[in-house]
This record gives sequence, structure tokens and C-alpha cells, in this order.
Amino acid sequence: MAKPDLTIGLIGTGFMGRAHAFGFAAAPRVFELPMEIRLKSVADVTEEAAARAASAFGFERSTADWRSLIDDPEIDVIDITAPNALHKEMALAAIAASKHVYCEKPLAPLAADALEMAEAAEAAGVKTQVGFNYLCNPMFTLAREMIAAGDLGEIRGYRGLHCEDYMADPDAPWTFRHDPAGGGALADIGSHALATAEFLLGPIARVMGDCRTLIGERPDGRGGRRKVEVDDIARAFLTFESGVTGSIEANWLATGRTMQHDFEVYSSKGAIAFSGERLNELHVFSSADGPGRTGFRRIEAGPAHPPYGLFCVAPGHQLGFNDLKAIEVAGYVTAIAGLSDEPFGFRKGARIQTLVETILASSAAGAWRDVPG
Repeated sequence: MAKPDLTIGLIGTGFMGRAHAFGFAAAPRVFELPMEIRLKSVADVTEEAAARAASAFGFERSTADWRSLIDDPEIDVIDITAPNALHKEMALAAIAASKHVYCEKPLAPLAADALEMAEAAEAAGVKTQVGFNYLCNPMFTLAREMIAAGDLGEIRGYRGLHCEDYMADPDAPWTFRHDPAGGGALADIGSHALATAEFLLGPIARVMGDCRTLIGERPDGRGGRRKVEVDDIARAFLTFESGVTGSIEANWLATGRTMQHDFEVYSSKGAIAFSGERLNELHVFSSADGPGRTGFRRIEAGPAHPPYGLFCVAPGHQLGFNDLKAIEVAGYVTAIAGLSDEPFGFRKGARIQTLVETILASSAAGAWRDVPG
């Protein structure tokens, strides 16, 4: 029996647009998907850019008008990798056209906007996905399983980081990531740290934020300078609903760091530690080890950690960023087919934006804030 087609319309062809295209290309070659993926059309700001992307990524056609993807009856899924401030308009238009929507994070500039998008999707009965593919790492799943099983005993503390240096140069130009309507280190990469924290330890109940702008202006690309009003570094103390306390940091000025998406969990029986710079490893410490034999041991990702084995039969050969995106795509396609729940839909994306907004408000007030339910 032939599988039904699932046709994709991609908006945006930069870093994340390319990653999404790779995910859609790889997923059906790794997973037994319930639907046949067809890359139908791609949109970018110019006809030339869109045509280049269509040729490189394998789309059937291209356009400089993203609205034509919304209006195309042959397209089932609108995939949004455009600048953050455009997500809401594009997503709501797609939802109104009864199309499924895959959107990169952050979902929307404001928590209220993200919630509106989630409610619109739920009312329309369309399936949604927000791009948090780091959560698809088998090592994250292993860490969560160990915590849930009680292997670590009582959890006593948490520390999460997402630090990179792509904004460390003060002469780097002002970009859409500096736009107050959806920018800042906390929204851009801190959202990953927050998603990871809740993935591992459950909902965060209270926050105390400290968000700082260190580079006050940047070149505007026209010979002038433009003021920066968003955070370069954001830190927050956290209290989880379970009572566990911890912290996260988002920093895009972290000189020398290119992918420090890390977490550490400390407990009564040991600890676990992970670094995004070595994303195929989980480090585990056991307090049961005898004197002179203590230390973190390394668990390498392998076929025993699904779905690693579908990519490679040999342990230690490593998955990469785009493999995680393929896992994310596979989960989303399965949800669209009605065989599973949405892995990380708009409702969860709105939750992350609520956390971001609450931390920013806490920082401005210099006080603890409860996270809205």
C-alpha cells in the first residue's frame, strides 16, 4: 500500500533553513516513516536566493513570495525558519489555511503571541513543531531516564549553560537577533537551556533573572551605528515545582565557545554531566564507588541508545547536529500521521517563551517572579 505524501513548503534558507532541509532529506532514509516526504517549494527574500536553495536542497520550485506557499493547495506543511519577528504572521496565516506548521525557536517575540499561535493551531486541529532538536539527543533521554528511575537518588541541584561566541566581536553588525521584537541571548540560546532544564527536571515554578547588555551599539550596515537594547548575557536562578533549585546562563559573548550547551545534575547518589561540545557523551559519577576509585565515567552514545542504531551500528561513531534535526523531523511526521503526540508543539514553545519573558521581567524588577501556569 502506497504511503500518503506529505508536501513541504520552506520559508527561509539560511543556517536553520538548510538544517531543516537536511532533516527532511535524511529522516526518510533513516526511519520507516508513515508518509512520503516531498520537498515542494521554498521561499526566500529574492527569487535568486530561493532558486539557489531549491537547487541545493532538492525542492521542486521556488519563490520570493512566502504567501504563495500559504495559498498553494499542494503544500501540507509550512516550515518557518525566517527571522523571529516574522514567525507569528507566517504561522497564523498557515494555520488559517489549515496547514501544519514547523517553526524554529523562539516561537514568537512575546509569550502572548506564542500562546495565540498555540491556541489557533489547536482550534484548527493542525499539528505543530518548534525547533528544539537538542532535546532529541539520545544522551538527553538517557539522563532523563536515570533521573526518573531514581538512579541518582534525591536531586540536589541543577546547572545549565548555553554559551557561544558568535556575538563576541563588538564590530559585528546589528542583526535580527538584536531586534527587541524577539531578540537577545536569552531568547536565542537561553531558550535551549530552559527547554533542557524542564525536559530533565520538570516545570520551573520561580525565577530570579539578571540580564545584561554589554555591547551597547553595533554597526548598522549603512555606515552608522545602531543601539542594542537586548541582553548579551542572561542568568537566572531557578526553583522547580519539585523544590529542586538551580540556575541557567545564556551568553553569546562567550569568547572561545562555539557550542557550550551543557548541564550538570547533582544528587544524593552521584551526578551527571553533559557538554554540547561532546554531544555523544554523558558523564556519570557514582557516590557508591569506593575510596580511590571515584570519578566521572564516560558513557558513549551507541545502538543501545535509540535511535542511534538507525544511523550507525557501531558505538562511539557519533551523531551530529543535523542527525538530531532528522530525529526531530521523524517525530513530527509521525505526529502528523496521527500515530503519536506532537514531540514539542506550539503549546510547549509558548511555555518556553513564558519562561524567557518571566526571567526578563524578574531582571528588570530585581526580584523573584512566579512563572505563570
